[in-house]
Amino acid sequence: MAILERYLESLRQKNSSEKTVIAYMRDCRQFLRYAASEGVDFPAGVDYRLLRRYTAHLAGSDYQKASIGRKLSAVRGLFRFCRSEGLIQASPADALASPKQPRKLPAVLRPAEVEEFLKAIDTTTTLGRRDQAIFEMLYGCGLRSEEVVRLKVSSIDFEQEEVTVEGKGGKTRVIPVGEIALHAMREYLQKARPDLAADDANDADAALFLSARGKPLGTSDIRRRTTKYVRKAAIRSGVSSHVFRHCFATHLLEGGADLRAVQELLGHASISTTQRYTHVSGAHLRRIYERSHPRARR
Repeated sequence: MAILERYLESLRQKNSSEKTVIAYMRDCRQFLRYAASEGVDFPAGVDYRLLRRYTAHLAGSDYQKASIGRKLSAVRGLFRFCRSEGLIQASPADALASPKQPRKLPAVLRPAEVEEFLKAIDTTTTLGRRDQAIFEMLYGCGLRSEEVVRLKVSSIDFEQEEVTVEGKGGKTRVIPVGEIALHAMREYLQKARPDLAADDANDADAALFLSARGKPLGTSDIRRRTTKYVRKAAIRSGVSSHVFRHCFATHLLEGGADLRAVQELLGHASISTTQRYTHVSGAHLRRIYERSHPRARR
């Protein structure tokens, strides 16, 4: 449908990731098929009652609340686009509420568990040095896997001790890199990457992290390496590479970092997204209370 294609193109022009565009395409097509099965013309024939029936249809199809919320968000965006194009005067989806999401706290490893994970990496091998650099960046800088695999050789500034990261929506941010992560990166660049690189050993714009075949790594490669070291370290199961981003934020906040600073480091557009990391341990709250309140101790 031409309307849908124009809507998706408008998302790309707003720097939405291709992953998001594909998900919205799938969700909108699902709704359009439902509207057609109800004998309703899109967009003019769609009203709020049809959208409520569609929401009930999704709920009855055993979709999780988060999935239903995403699908309805895609539909709301499609109707807003139709309104902006003059195809309808008002959007029937504006009053459509998404199901309330249960507050789900992100999984976080204790610092000792992170240490055990990192110790499980054999840093005497080429791939081990590479993997150590990857996970030190994930934990030390709070990067997403997608951001790690997009890093270039030139992304690391050793003199300024910073890394330039291309985040969601093409937004760029500069993050400080700790000494341990910098050391791991030097070891990788000097002792491992030359063995993996083919013709781009000195190309600053080449991918930073390479596979055993000299190709740029993908996020699936990082997932597999995460699973390997989780098993080797015998820490809790179900740990994904994204958990190191959660650890980065939580451990910073527990160490006294300012919430706004953590927001900047993570590249969150909204402070509310960062606030979910404020679930600190009871013992940490006790330490803060005893240190801060004038009547905490006699």
